[in-house]
Amino acid sequence: MEALRYPIGRYIGQPFSEEQLQEWLLDVQSLPQQIEYAITNLDHHQLDTPYREGGWTVKQVVHHVADSHMNAYIRFKLGLTEDNPVIKPYDESLWAEMSDTKNIPVNISTTLLYALHSRWYEILKNISREQWDRTLFHPEHKKQMTLWYLLGNYAWHSKHHVAHIRNLRDRMDW
Repeated sequence: MEALRYPIGRYIGQPFSEEQLQEWLLDVQSLPQQIEYAITNLDHHQLDTPYREGGWTVKQVVHHVADSHMNAYIRFKLGLTEDNPVIKPYDESLWAEMSDTKNIPVNISTTLLYALHSRWYEILKNISREQWDRTLFHPEHKKQMTLWYLLGNYAWHSKHHVAHIRNLRDRMDW
């Protein structure tokens, strides 16, 4: 069950390095294309299939990534323009049940991800070494997080959900 829930393992923060930075930037930059490839040629029935028992459907996963990464984009902008801002948590499971997630086709979120990631990547690739140490406060986790930590977390998040979809496709032989 752990492997189905965390197909690439859980996120583990990494110390700053230029090599790691380039890898994570590529993960963020390529996410829209990776999601699009992962869902190519899936029909409505397949998109409505949960990636694991008790998990979200493929459609919910795609919309969730768009929701999550919109929040990430805003969090980075806040972290770069304010001193240790408090970020706004949200209930992902409730968002996954909203009408836009249930009724809007996934191509709307993939289109959104292409535009969002273009803007987000532009900001990320221009962050100075010192700015990666800027912090935000996450009230849900009751801790400060650096922008560096968040970059790694969202790079992981990108690969994590793409792996959910790809692994389901492999298991179902789609």
